[in-house]
Amino acid sequence: MKKNSIIKILILIIAVSIFLLVPSFQGAVKHAILILSTFNVNAVKEYILSFGIWAPIVSFLLMVFQSIAAPLPAFVITFANAALFGWVKGAILSWSSAMAGAALCFYIARFYGRDAVEKLTSRFALESVDVFFEKYGKYAVLVARLLPFVSFDIVSYAAGLTTMDFLSFFIATGIGQLPATIVYSYVGGMLTGSVKTFVFGLMILFAFSIIIFVAKKIWNEKNNK
Repeated sequence: MKKNSIIKILILIIAVSIFLLVPSFQGAVKHAILILSTFNVNAVKEYILSFGIWAPIVSFLLMVFQSIAAPLPAFVITFANAALFGWVKGAILSWSSAMAGAALCFYIARFYGRDAVEKLTSRFALESVDVFFEKYGKYAVLVARLLPFVSFDIVSYAAGLTTMDFLSFFIATGIGQLPATIVYSYVGGMLTGSVKTFVFGLMILFAFSIIIFVAKKIWNEKNNK
């Protein structure tokens, strides 16, 4: 058996053993999933705040966890961070933790392959993101990141299944995630209900304007060859 295969099996055994044999850890994971699944920003705020001085670390880990457990929502954590730590610090925390989560998803896909990714996400979701990589090539990650309705996490997994190098992926992810993180962080602590829906609509318009620009650039590159 190859060394890489042994390492893969050992990591899986350790992860499954911790989840099954440590009740407190299993309970914490299930509780985190329940909190995030409600899409309730106040509930997420209270959950993070309950950890006291460890709140920023818990928020960081929560963002990384939701990245792996796609498609749990990330925006509720971003809103909560802005409300708890201020929009600047909240944006930095949300962006850096999202980047860590994206990197982890990328390497999980590269390490374990497509079958494992389909189990963590779904075949349909992964195939829908594959279209972006076929259509936009090297711009795929950036374009997908700018679309609010495309899962960041599935894009990260999909990128790990391609021949894209990590540095290109990381830079595109960082640039693509920044606008949404800043906007969500700035308005997250001030808006509620239908106003948040309005801002979400503005984000979609912003995303489409960027996509048009990128698509035009790709078109020009192809026609100039």
